[in-house]
Amino acid sequence: MNNNRFMSGANAQATQIDVGLRAYMLGVYNHMTTALAFTGLMAMGLNFLAISNGALTPIGELFFLSPLKWVIMLAPLGMVFYISARLNNMSAGKARNMFYIYAGLMGLSLSSLLLVYTGESVIRVFFITSAAFASLSIYGYTTKKNLSAFGSFLIMGVFGIMIASIVNIFLGSEGLAFIISILGVLIFAGLTAYDTQKIKNMYLAGDDMEISGKKTVMGALTLYLDFILMFQFLLMFLGNRE
Repeated sequence: MNNNRFMSGANAQATQIDVGLRAYMLGVYNHMTTALAFTGLMAMGLNFLAISNGALTPIGELFFLSPLKWVIMLAPLGMVFYISARLNNMSAGKARNMFYIYAGLMGLSLSSLLLVYTGESVIRVFFITSAAFASLSIYGYTTKKNLSAFGSFLIMGVFGIMIASIVNIFLGSEGLAFIISILGVLIFAGLTAYDTQKIKNMYLAGDDMEISGKKTVMGALTLYLDFILMFQFLLMFLGNRE
C-alpha cells in the first residue's frame, strides 16, 4: 500500500515536471520564432524602402553608404552582450522586450544580404536552415547522450572561424571563405543540438515565473543566434549572388 502511494506520488511529480518542461521549451521556441519573424520583417521592410528601380534610394544611401551602416552592423553585437551581462538585473518582461529590440536591429543589419544575394536563394536557404535546425533541435531535446563534452570543442571552433574570418578580410581568399562557410555550418549545427540540451537541462520545476521567464528569454536568444549564424554560413555556401 505504501509502495503504491509512493509510486503514485512519484509518477504524479514526474508528470508535472514533464508538463512544465514542455511549456518551458514551448516558450523558448515561441520567443525565438517571433524574434525571427520580426527580424525578417525588418530586413524586408528596410530593403523595400532602400531600393527603387534597382538603385539605392536616399534611405538606402543613409543605411548602407553613410557612417550609419557601422552603427547598424555593430548595434546587434552590443545588444547581445548587454542582454547577457544584465539579464539577472532585469525583469523577465524587460528581458523579453530587449530581446525583440535586438531582433529588430538584427533585421536591419541583415537587410544588406538582400542586396548581395537573390531573393530566391535567400528564401531557399532559409527553408533549408529551418529544416536542419528543427531536426538538430529535436535531436538535442530527445537524445539521452550527454552532449556537454562537445560544447567546449564547438565554442573553440566558433573562435577559430571568427579569427579566420578576420584574417580573410585582408587575404580575400575565396578558398578560405568556402572552408569557413562549411566549418561554420557544421559548428552551428552542432551548437543547435548542444544548446537545446543545455536549455532543457536549465529547467527546474521549482522556478518561479520570473526566473523561468528569464531562462526562457535567454534560451530563445541562444537558439536564435544559432539559427541566424547557421543561416548566414549556409547562404555563403549555397546562395546565388545578384
